[in-house]
Amino acid sequence: MADRPQHVGIVAMEVYFPATCVEQDALEAYDGASKGKYTIGLGQDQMAFCTDLEDVISMSLTVVHTLLEKYEVPLEKIGRLEVGSETVVDKSKSIKTWIMQLFQGSGNTDIEGVDSTNACYGGTAALLNCVNWVESTSWDGRFGLVVAADSAVYAEGPARPTGGAGAVAMLIGPDAPIVLERKYSGTHMAHAYDFYKPNLASEYPVVDGKLSQTCYLMGLDSCYRRFCKKFEKGEGRSFSLVDCDYVVCHSPYNKLVQKSFARLVYNDFLNGARSIGKDMAEKLQNFKTLSEQESYSNKDLEKVSQEVAKPLYEVKVKPGTLIPKVVGNMYCASLYAGLASLIHNKINDLDGRRVLMFSYGSGLASTLFSLSLREGHAPFTLRKVASGMNIASKLSSCIVLSPEEFGRNMKLMETRYGAKDFTPITEKSVLRPGTYYLTGVDSLHRRSYMLKPHLGPKVPVANGFLH
Repeated sequence: MADRPQHVGIVAMEVYFPATCVEQDALEAYDGASKGKYTIGLGQDQMAFCTDLEDVISMSLTVVHTLLEKYEVPLEKIGRLEVGSETVVDKSKSIKTWIMQLFQGSGNTDIEGVDSTNACYGGTAALLNCVNWVESTSWDGRFGLVVAADSAVYAEGPARPTGGAGAVAMLIGPDAPIVLERKYSGTHMAHAYDFYKPNLASEYPVVDGKLSQTCYLMGLDSCYRRFCKKFEKGEGRSFSLVDCDYVVCHSPYNKLVQKSFARLVYNDFLNGARSIGKDMAEKLQNFKTLSEQESYSNKDLEKVSQEVAKPLYEVKVKPGTLIPKVVGNMYCASLYAGLASLIHNKINDLDGRRVLMFSYGSGLASTLFSLSLREGHAPFTLRKVASGMNIASKLSSCIVLSPEEFGRNMKLMETRYGAKDFTPITEKSVLRPGTYYLTGVDSLHRRSYMLKPHLGPKVPVANGFLH
């Protein structure tokens, strides 16, 4: 019997987000919010958003097409394709089936997998499914392909600045430069009404912001405890933040990422871990006897733990916050946009490093897992991932619109949700070359897409078919 595949993980990545965005400080002024409420209070710089030319399907088409084209992956070499998203375009038809249009010319219809949905956790579910497939006896030697994509929008009010939009595609296979350490992970699942979308006639969620933050931190605590327990059992020694080089967290907004890392530091303090120095321990000593429930609402602990954690945060966490701070909450793609940011920022210091990844989706589902990074072998190397994503160029090509234009776009998008018989009115000049866009929705709700080319003729995707 052939040896099982080794070092299974992410062999290639691509990230996409709309060029259209709004500045958070301008949005503060427009909304009449206090100065710094969005930029300091939330920790956000800008927010990307879809016009009526783009949606979760077009972003998924774009990111998959770009990834396969850059790495020259033959379409018949894809054996599993899974999508993680909470953005509903159709209550029956999966986003994966729209992406299958890209494979029609190859004749490859033998591709397993569909969509995974649970708030912002779907991308992680899709990733774990694909990795499990490659590691299983079902694997046929082909690549898995994971797409995490969402458009995060909120009704007018305090939650609206926590929106965003984007997609990440990940090619999964053996001998990867980004290896999932499968022995070590921690998962926490529970029932909660912290964020949910019961009104199927609207894109907007019902949000209990305070409860959602508490659920996020409870999930993190539980996952970290379980991760540490498995690590200690496997390695014969305790785990602490000393044992990882970087930490990437799901980022609804950056301030929650800061609080999350501070929570990990607090956990290490309670465990007497070697990551906590004498000065750090002294500052946290007054909070040692708090019950777990009390600790979630203690504002003094929140403040002090962030102060104590800040030096470590700058080293271990900040490098993975670039895209989430500028693009905003990409829901399922958020965590992996953070990983892309880390690779972009620290490409010269990643070989042999371990990265902790915390995934959270309201409702709730959460997992903490670890990645082992290595340079890899051509054509699938970390340097190729970093250069191929071309993050600096994407960020520099952002088109900043005014809060007034953003507000008008949101009103327009409300009329587009669930609508039929319309053609987008936004000018195509806001699209980068190489972007798929919506050309129209017909009387039967069938959506048509087209590629804005770099050069050469346009490639239409009409009524669900390439032609």
